[in-house]
Amino acid sequence: MSLPSSDEQKHQSSVAENTDHEQFKQQFGLDPADIAAHTPSLRGHKLTAAVAFVAGTGFTLFGYDQGIMSSLLTGNQFEGSFPEVVVEPSHPDHATLQSFIIAIYEVGCLFGALSNLWVGDKLGRRRTIVVGGSIMIVGAILQTTAFSFAHLIFARIFTGYGNGLITSTVPTYHAELSPSAKRGRMIMMEGTLIVVGVTIAFFVNWSSAQWRVPIALQLVFEIIMVTCIGFLPESPRWLVKRGRNAEAMAVISAMEDKPLSDPEVQRTYYGIREAVAVEASSQGSLRELTTGGPSQNFRRTVIAVVFMMMQQLTGINLVTFYATIVFQRLGLSEVNARITSVANGAEYILASIAAYYTIDYVGRRHLMLFGAIGQSIVMLLLAILGYINNTPAQIVSVVLIFGFNTFFAFGWLGLAWLYCAEIAGLRTRAPTNALSTASNWTFNFVVVMVVGPAFNNISWRTYIVFAALNAIIVPVVYFFFPETGGRSLEDLDVVFALAYINGEDPVKVSLRKDVPLAGTREADEILGVSPRPSENPPTPSSSSGKVRKQV
Repeated sequence: MSLPSSDEQKHQSSVAENTDHEQFKQQFGLDPADIAAHTPSLRGHKLTAAVAFVAGTGFTLFGYDQGIMSSLLTGNQFEGSFPEVVVEPSHPDHATLQSFIIAIYEVGCLFGALSNLWVGDKLGRRRTIVVGGSIMIVGAILQTTAFSFAHLIFARIFTGYGNGLITSTVPTYHAELSPSAKRGRMIMMEGTLIVVGVTIAFFVNWSSAQWRVPIALQLVFEIIMVTCIGFLPESPRWLVKRGRNAEAMAVISAMEDKPLSDPEVQRTYYGIREAVAVEASSQGSLRELTTGGPSQNFRRTVIAVVFMMMQQLTGINLVTFYATIVFQRLGLSEVNARITSVANGAEYILASIAAYYTIDYVGRRHLMLFGAIGQSIVMLLLAILGYINNTPAQIVSVVLIFGFNTFFAFGWLGLAWLYCAEIAGLRTRAPTNALSTASNWTFNFVVVMVVGPAFNNISWRTYIVFAALNAIIVPVVYFFFPETGGRSLEDLDVVFALAYINGEDPVKVSLRKDVPLAGTREADEILGVSPRPSENPPTPSSSSGKVRKQV
């Protein structure tokens, strides 16, 4: 007896679906039902937006914590509670204590970032962020209830430890959960939100609120971040490293908003599998950071660490931490200096938004070079005007500080966090980002500690130092920093392996258009990975060419 036509169609569809499932099992060794069980509740644009929101909250918190203490330093209420920060002719050593109360936060951040060398890959991206956020919640409460200078110092170190965990994890998490075509813009957004946090810090302190209220306000960001990340998936790269392949495939499918059968989803999965397979033969310790060979881990780690060092040596924290003090030195009253600081932050935000729209079109290297050249010129002009030191020169100097922020926003603000997350290989990504973030906090501390006393001792000559440092950055970037734009994170493994095999400069290879995509047979041959007999990695379609389209 034949089935009715509608039932026959359902039966044929069921048979076809079962056949597809069996083929999928045979090809990938994964059960589609197991993958379906781990499917995230959000997909595509909604998932990308949710990840960006949580990552952005973390970096708004970062910026707020950066700006709030420098905003409080010259407030009458804060000076009344902590007279150690009041700089007077009778207490010239207080300039060092003023720098110390700001810079000690970076010491906590440094230790938090270094802790990620050991806990980052063990806990995973999400749990590390939750731990860091929880520590910051306790630290914010300790800062808010501080009644002595020693109490405030301890609270800032404790809070900084949590922030170090967060800042060394969030960029990696965000990069690994972003499609390659949008990755640059998504993480550049974090730079914008750092500035938003700094601007909020200047604004809330300009109001009549007590100093404890602005410090306590960071709790809002911390609670949002810790709560919301529980609704997001783990990084597919970390999941593959832990052997949770079905869950990783589900996240990749949701991230791309495409079915499991889509070639791009399968290629991304294969690329991650390749990266894990290539590095699986090593010992799995911090020694991997010093290895060469096709992975070029040591070179990539040094690039990331030097990049973060250079970001701080540009002199940005001269503006971020000492904005109010710098504007007062340029002849503005306390109230006008605070208003100008808020306006400076608003302009900074606009410049960083413009950078958001250029990052994936212009490329990373061009923006780095543009920023460093512009910053060097601005610092040189500030030194010349500082030497002249009359009213017109002071007015132009205020404008130039706005200009410095613009150059930094385009070349070094969000791009530093993006580039360091991109340049590292999968197996060393967490420890590399821990070291690069530790480098950031180390030189952050050095610059903040030096700038206050430097202005007291050598005045306008401080700008010459930073002009020279920015000038040195230009050839370093040009000769040693590869282009990472327009490629997946796994594609960069192919770039470094190809450069090593052929004895070429990785910078030149990164600028080529004929480098094979990760997950293709050509890439397998370069990386030395042989797929299992049942696995047939997809080859690039004729429409996609050899490299991903740069958008």
